[in-house]
Amino acid sequence: MAVVVDAIDHIVINVRDVDVAVAWYQRVLGMTREDWQPGPGKSGRTTVKFGRQKINLRPISASQQEWFTGKQVAPGSDDLCFLTKSSPQAVADHLRACGVAIEEGPTEKRGAMGTIMSVYCRDPDGSLIEISSYK
Repeated sequence: MAVVVDAIDHIVINVRDVDVAVAWYQRVLGMTREDWQPGPGKSGRTTVKFGRQKINLRPISASQQEWFTGKQVAPGSDDLCFLTKSSPQAVADHLRACGVAIEEGPTEKRGAMGTIMSVYCRDPDGSLIEISSYK
């Protein structure tokens, strides 16, 4: 029997400053912070949670021994798409109210389940953040 993946539990993104990243994801995307200690010899971890998923924020200063991760550590190299029930105009208005520049949108794109309307911005490290809703 083949292995079939059916969901994403969490992702890890590399950031320059965990506290700056957390503050942005809380303020702009409404996520909640969770700190935890993975065990002896490991540095503390910080996560931002939303829905049934989470993003682990890995400081670029962490070593492979402290935090086992991909071979290329580069803040600002991620491209993430988040879904919302808010309208594209509400997303754009919210981003402007938060002082976040809109890179593109609202614009029509292709999501995993069909057509989405997307608004793009960047997080503090420069990763591209797409905030979308299905039509």
